[in-house]
Amino acid sequence: MQAPLFALVLSVFGLGTAESVIAGLLPQLATDLDVSLSQAGLLVSAYALTIVIGGPAVTLATSRLPRKPLLVGLLALFVAGNVVAALAPGYGVLMTARVVTGLGHCTLFALALITAAEIAGPEKSGSAVARIIIGVNLATIVGVPMGLLLAQHWGWRATFWGVTVLTLAALVATAVLVPATPGGGGSGGVAAELTVLRDRRVQVALLLTVVGLAGGYTAFTFLTPLLERVSGFEPRQVTVLLFVFGLGSLAGGVLGGRLADRALMGSLTALLAGLTLALPVFAALAGHRIAAVAAVAVFSILFFALNPGLGARVLNSVSGRAPTLAVSMSIASVQTAIALGAWLGGQVLDLGFGLRSVLLAGAVLTCVGCAIAWAEWRAERRPAGRRRQSAPRTEAPAGTVASGPLG
Repeated sequence: MQAPLFALVLSVFGLGTAESVIAGLLPQLATDLDVSLSQAGLLVSAYALTIVIGGPAVTLATSRLPRKPLLVGLLALFVAGNVVAALAPGYGVLMTARVVTGLGHCTLFALALITAAEIAGPEKSGSAVARIIIGVNLATIVGVPMGLLLAQHWGWRATFWGVTVLTLAALVATAVLVPATPGGGGSGGVAAELTVLRDRRVQVALLLTVVGLAGGYTAFTFLTPLLERVSGFEPRQVTVLLFVFGLGSLAGGVLGGRLADRALMGSLTALLAGLTLALPVFAALAGHRIAAVAAVAVFSILFFALNPGLGARVLNSVSGRAPTLAVSMSIASVQTAIALGAWLGGQVLDLGFGLRSVLLAGAVLTCVGCAIAWAEWRAERRPAGRRRQSAPRTEAPAGTVASGPLG
């Protein structure tokens, strides 16, 4: 089982690196391509919006194809897109390359998770999926700093060439090591997959994911220019700080998982409240280097501690129903948050409010997310009789857990 999982982790590692490293390249891209910083930030938004709009559609359209050939084909598309990005003569071509690579992101990630679970079997599917998620964390901890290091020595194009080599290696590993598994969609076809979107709990869970994470991504998208221009760090020092940020993300993931097991909505409410307080404090202390380092660590821990709980909330809401679309929609909701955060931060800069104000704008969104989480937490704490009186009775599908430790 280890070799196939290695190939899938490598694939997700390449996806995560290509998705996140662009934020650290914004100052270089803006200068080299002769565009504003906010225009460069649209490269982040375009990638995310492509995943949001095209991801679920591609997932549904390919749901009955054999998974291994589909995995290899999507990796080939990803390699081609990064080659075009590395050779891009201008902003328009680079934007097109980001859209091309974004088309396969959502489906590729979803397939990696589902294939890992199938290979491991029901008794070990949880640990297999957890290993795939490690690929995302490693992208933040290792892939992004290494990509920025390449950019500092040989320019931003070298970063895209590095991602190309990485994903090409993942393609070969997947073709050789991952066994063929049947495709197949949900038992009721596309129509049954789409019915999950009518469930109120799913809708609220996805809304909470979008709003809660968008606040953090508003700050994260412009973290590099903030540390350089406000805190006064050199580019090489910022690379080290992003490594600290990555370590914080790993610690936050572990913390968030444990908190979600204890009290899902309560922990999400507390984490969003903490982030709402931490971002304004970061803005106030950004001009002091030591305080800025501490703020980066706290921000990363709180921000990434949200992910396990938000993911558990979405998956618990669709337990036993439409697994492929559920995973795709949860990924798409994260990308919506990334796009919204990058757009909001860019708007704040265009209005002339400065980089510190980007953090304050992020805090507004996390505050709204905190209110949504608190309302859901309060609703779940009401006596069962009052819940039945205030909401129409619905039957859960066979094999679905209507509520439990994660819900």
